[in-house]
Amino acid sequence: MNFWLTFAGYEAAWFAAVIGAGRGLAWPGVAATALFAAWRLGVSRHRGLELSLAGVALAIGLLFDAVLAWADVAHYAAPWPSPLAPAWLTALWVAFAFTIVPLFGYLHERLALAAAFGAIGGPLAYLGAAHGWQAVALPAPAWHGLATLAVGWGITLPLLCGLARRGLRRHAAVVAGTGSAA
Repeated sequence: MNFWLTFAGYEAAWFAAVIGAGRGLAWPGVAATALFAAWRLGVSRHRGLELSLAGVALAIGLLFDAVLAWADVAHYAAPWPSPLAPAWLTALWVAFAFTIVPLFGYLHERLALAAAFGAIGGPLAYLGAAHGWQAVALPAPAWHGLATLAVGWGITLPLLCGLARRGLRRHAAVVAGTGSAA
């Protein structure tokens, strides 16, 4: 049940963000992500790990999306507070991080598969935001932006899954009494 609620919560945050951005509003994505993150923290058995993943994803998202905008391979609607990394999009990075532990457990040990999923799923999410709601624009030739997204997400998803695996192993060792909490 937690799997499906997490999936639905993330999808709700994603749709709120891209539909809001497509209408020039940053706050729906930020608000939906805040609600989703609060719920995840309330139900998670790995709050510290999920918060750490959110921090890492936020840093990656700020840098990655700023580079995409700076390199003119992506343009974002609702650019508040910055056209390089709008709040709605950085919020989505945080929301995505809260799915790594409950939804992507099968990828924690399969980092090559995580890379493949990231390289496919990342660009598809941006394409959906671009074509469905005009929240993102990929200037011509669009394949430049899609290739950059594939590389970035092909690195990011296995990185987040690897960090989750390490954190979950550390937690298991502490619970089993074979490790320390530090």
